Amino acid sequence: MTRLLVDRLTVRLPRGADRSNAIENVSLSVASGEILCVVGESGSGKSVTASAVMGLLAPGLAIAGGGMALSGEDLCALSPEAWRGVRGRRIAMVFQEPMTALNPLMNVGAQIGEMWRVHLGLDAAESRSRALAALREVNLPDPEGALRAFPHELSGGQRQRVMIAMALALEPEVLICDEPTTALDVTTQAQVLALIKDLQKRHGTAVLFITHDFGVVAEIADRVAVMRLGHVVEEGTAREVLTNPQHDYTRALLAAVPGLRAPEPRELSPDTVLEVRGLTKTYASRGLFRRRKPVRALDGVSMTLQRGSTLAVVGESGSGKSTLARCVVGLLGTDGGQVVIGGAPLPTNRRDAAQLVQMVFQDPYASLNPRRRVGAQVAQGPIAIGVPAAAAMAEARRLFTMVGLDAEAVDRFPHEFSGGQRQRIGIARALAMKPEVLVADEPVSALDVSVQAQVLALLRDLQDRLGLSILFITHDLRVAAQLCDVVAVMRNGVVEEAGPIQSVFAAPRSDYTRSLIEAIPGRALFSA
Repeated sequence: MTRLLVDRLTVRLPRGADRSNAIENVSLSVASGEILCVVGESGSGKSVTASAVMGLLAPGLAIAGGGMALSGEDLCALSPEAWRGVRGRRIAMVFQEPMTALNPLMNVGAQIGEMWRVHLGLDAAESRSRALAALREVNLPDPEGALRAFPHELSGGQRQRVMIAMALALEPEVLICDEPTTALDVTTQAQVLALIKDLQKRHGTAVLFITHDFGVVAEIADRVAVMRLGHVVEEGTAREVLTNPQHDYTRALLAAVPGLRAPEPRELSPDTVLEVRGLTKTYASRGLFRRRKPVRALDGVSMTLQRGSTLAVVGESGSGKSTLARCVVGLLGTDGGQVVIGGAPLPTNRRDAAQLVQMVFQDPYASLNPRRRVGAQVAQGPIAIGVPAAAAMAEARRLFTMVGLDAEAVDRFPHEFSGGQRQRIGIARALAMKPEVLVADEPVSALDVSVQAQVLALLRDLQDRLGLSILFITHDLRVAAQLCDVVAVMRNGVVEEAGPIQSVFAAPRSDYTRSLIEAIPGRALFSA
């Protein structure tokens, strides 16, 4: 039975946009018990389609043609009050970033229980009981504790499970998943995908799954629709689209998916530029109402980075990767151990440290000041250490050209760029200080596959031209295989295994490394 039907839907963009319509004549259908994956690059119209189906189009967007039906009922004819009865109860959504979708001031139990209180009028005790059962169904390790916890006290994977529990609370006819695994590590991603598939089968839910990751498509999809610039350019079964794509755009997207096989090793410099010696870091924070146990984020971590090479640090969320990155840059103090750059300890003075090591952050939009022109932000560091403003701006223009941007774009603001372009600006800002070491913390995890490939190619090119030494933090082993020379696998604050990336990925010694490799979505299809 067809649960969701989108029939020649057109959504108009505001005047002055880069095209007239966000989506145009889009037709999709999802049956009970079926998973339809909608894939495409940023700007293809995937999320606009999902927002239209949920009745949550952003201000300025409007349906200009076509229609939508839920089990035969015309969604376009619903009043705002009627929509409130449909959302959550008959159509539910799992958002990409649960930390922003969940209320930070309410505990998890109250947020899930709200679904039954609002839609069914149940009392607090019954709502809490059902919330506990929902958390058990999504396999949270400590459902009673999670019920009392606030969102910031849970890991990314646990927060996503809470979002899934909320979405499925009222057993909706249609579940929309908008990039729900993008920021998760491979093992958590595999668990969430298996959970969605299992719950979907048990409840007979129709699932519209938005993603840019073809590995996820290979793992979960029954059918696939490929979108480009607001149009569906190809549609078929998962097997047909993945193994015999008909459209050039689909073939280009599939070609951009990084494989797990690393290129042939290259000869590395004998000169060590970064040395981490026995680094330890413990978080001993407290919760709002109760004492939390100290967490040893780094436990005697040691590793070296050769000049001109790239060292990948991989592992699950909570393994200590990002803590290590922030300690190396000097943004976090340590409890013990030492960071040595160029043969000398990392200076405690931030101004001096900034000239030795710079960071490219995971979310370039969050790390750029929305109120300042991007050229001024790239020039800010050099100006702070005494470079004349005119010379710093001239260098910013040169760096924009180097990272593949128009030199005149220095006068624009961050919101005027795409995600990939903003990441290029972040790289230019880091290079402006001419650092000895570049620390890249998940720099491509939020980018679609084609833009991801472009940024990785840019980093390789800059490394060849400038002799960059890069500490590359990632949870995506396929990305690490394409760029890095050496890999260190971290788990619970310690290095489980380290060595040349070709040998570690081809013949891992650690069971943990093997489990990470086996959890890669679509590994059988994209192993080369």
